[in-house]
Amino acid sequence: MFKKFCSYYKKHIKLLILDIACVFIMAGIDLIFPLATRSVLSGKYSTVNAIISVGIILLMFYLLRFCFAFIIGYYGHYLGIKVETDMRSDLFKKFETLDYQYFENKKSGELLANLTTHLHDLSEAAHHVPEDLLVSLVMIFGSFIILLFINVYLTLICFVSILALLIFALFRRRKLMTSFRKVRIEQGELSAKVESSLSGISLTKAYNNEQYEIDNFAITNMEYQNARKQSFKELGLFSSTINLFTNITNLLLLVVGSLMVIHQDKTGFKLEDLVAFFLYINFLISPVSKLSNTMEQWQQGWSSFERFYNVMQTKTTIVSKPDCIKNHEFIGNICFDNVTFHYESDSKDVLNHFSLNIKAGQKIALVGETGVGKSTISKLIPRFYDVNEGNILIDDINIKDYDLYSLRSSIGHVQQDVFIFWGTIKDNILYGKPNASFDEVVEAAKKANIHDFIMSLPDKYDTMTGEKGVRLSGGQKQRISIARLFLKNPKMIILDEATSSLDNITEKLIQESLNELSINRTTITIAHRLTTIKNCDNIIVLGKDGIVEQGTHEELLQLNKAYATMYYASLEK
Repeated sequence: MFKKFCSYYKKHIKLLILDIACVFIMAGIDLIFPLATRSVLSGKYSTVNAIISVGIILLMFYLLRFCFAFIIGYYGHYLGIKVETDMRSDLFKKFETLDYQYFENKKSGELLANLTTHLHDLSEAAHHVPEDLLVSLVMIFGSFIILLFINVYLTLICFVSILALLIFALFRRRKLMTSFRKVRIEQGELSAKVESSLSGISLTKAYNNEQYEIDNFAITNMEYQNARKQSFKELGLFSSTINLFTNITNLLLLVVGSLMVIHQDKTGFKLEDLVAFFLYINFLISPVSKLSNTMEQWQQGWSSFERFYNVMQTKTTIVSKPDCIKNHEFIGNICFDNVTFHYESDSKDVLNHFSLNIKAGQKIALVGETGVGKSTISKLIPRFYDVNEGNILIDDINIKDYDLYSLRSSIGHVQQDVFIFWGTIKDNILYGKPNASFDEVVEAAKKANIHDFIMSLPDKYDTMTGEKGVRLSGGQKQRISIARLFLKNPKMIILDEATSSLDNITEKLIQESLNELSINRTTITIAHRLTTIKNCDNIIVLGKDGIVEQGTHEELLQLNKAYATMYYASLEK
């Protein structure tokens, strides 16, 4: 993990070297002042001109230090931002390439927190921790060496104190890390709760459940507070103990050092030595205190990086083979050959030795009770999931042999729950073919029977849709999704209950669009409204054990079995 973390510095190695070099020089400048103070107090520079000369030299050093401090403050943070940006880019790419099933058990708010808040904490740690560590090490070792020359005995007192502090820090490190991990988990839960609640605000209003949401949020908010409270308890104990060690060390040095000054004729230890010693003690002890803040940042950043790393290590199982078939001209023949499939979360088979042949350009419908595998079939064709046994063939070639991008480009989906992105109507239609011209967008909208409606809007194709298309009706969103599909122009189409929640008039308009869309394309329709599939070439009736019966609408009615029962029952509703 640490190696992976350090790899993000490689692209910005020049910035890192600049930052570290400035930190090193600035720490060296800080070590000069106590030596100068000792020299002045000892009477080495007894004339006014000499003292002014020392002051001017020190001023020049401090002006130089100002420049280095600015570089560290600016370019150090810029380094952190660059590392954060690279990590966010990699994490987003990873999210986009992960398997479909990965997101089924994840909360979008939690994933969003990984991309934003957690990476921001990691950005702060990425530049502050190396800087603070280097400053602390330079100050500690530099001060320690100088203090040895001033007085060995007092230096040994400092050394024992620092050793005790380091042992304590190592002892408390694990508890600090555990508490910050808990904070990260609760922070993700909080983000997920807010995202979920705001996304469903219309449902909340409809059911008058504002207080219910407020109460639920209060519980999650309190759990986050408790996690933060525990982390600050651990951090407070850590910081206060370090302060206690520091104060006791100063007290010991004051008592022992004063006694040595009193008996300077025996010890050779003078007042200016004690003053210089105390100045250096700040450079020796303060870095240790600063390390407590550094440890806090490191623990926060590292707990964030753990979550980042875990996502990045997630393996994508559904990928293209190295020697996959690309740019295939799909005809549209689909074959399920003895397919068995179950979801990871459930060992029960949804499909068991299922076989089905669909000819190119054929319109088929899948009907049956909930849970018999209709939607599963639609997800297996574009390889949202891979089958456990058997094969799925398109144009007599196993779909695993196709390039994943080429395969999915040849398949279009129209679902009942249409997703509309934040943006304009034109942007949403263009999603089907991002490089399409505006004329192509208009042509696709006309084929989907949505052009006239769009032109009636004040901003026409530049009309904003709102979050998840909140400014559009269900039928309008559905027709935009169909226009998106016309623009994509796939060879195979899957209609997953595309009109089940629409009124009759809107359904008729949508059905006209779908009929035009399915011309000369292999079309699989999953429908509860059996009146919408009368014109299908083949209707497949599914049961728990697979295909119960199949045929045209008229043929199945004449059989007077499962399909006929469902059809007549739907007319009575």
